[in-house]
Amino acid sequence: MRPIRPNHPLRRFFHGLVENVFASELGICNPEIVEYLAELLTDFIHVDRLHAVRDAEGRPLNQVADMLAMVVAAESADLSAAQRRGLVYRHIGDYTLFWSGVYPEALRARAVAHARDYLLNYVQQGKRSYALASELIHDDSVPPPALLRQLSDHFESCAYGLELVRREWEHDPSDNAVAYAALLY
Repeated sequence: MRPIRPNHPLRRFFHGLVENVFASELGICNPEIVEYLAELLTDFIHVDRLHAVRDAEGRPLNQVADMLAMVVAAESADLSAAQRRGLVYRHIGDYTLFWSGVYPEALRARAVAHARDYLLNYVQQGKRSYALASELIHDDSVPPPALLRQLSDHFESCAYGLELVRREWEHDPSDNAVAYAALLY
């Protein structure tokens, strides 16, 4: 999987959409949040990044319940494992924010298909995961713990904003992100 270039049109497309929607529709003019969410959308174009957390055999975990079980199993590990747990919690936050915001209508179907996630509230789990990640990730990390805390505190607004971003990119098919995604290959 090749990384998406920093100047790729898809990256600029998502950044412009997120910035416009968050500023004009939500009144959120936080460049760190805008940049983070635009990067999240860009990164999750690759399904391998959406399912970046893997089990011991290297299989991708696509259920939040399985990701949480992996974090709990590592709770008693050494200090470097705390940083790893923080990264997994961050991914859980990203994963739940993506599904809650971009495809909220798919959550019920995902819950039925992935029975272990059936009783999970993605919004509550996302808020909790970002909060835990902010406590476990070092201050010199990217993103900084303060940004993860903001994502936790404003999870619902971010999810709603991502829903509006999706509506915007679906509004005009000629300006669709799918066309930009084709440029990846």
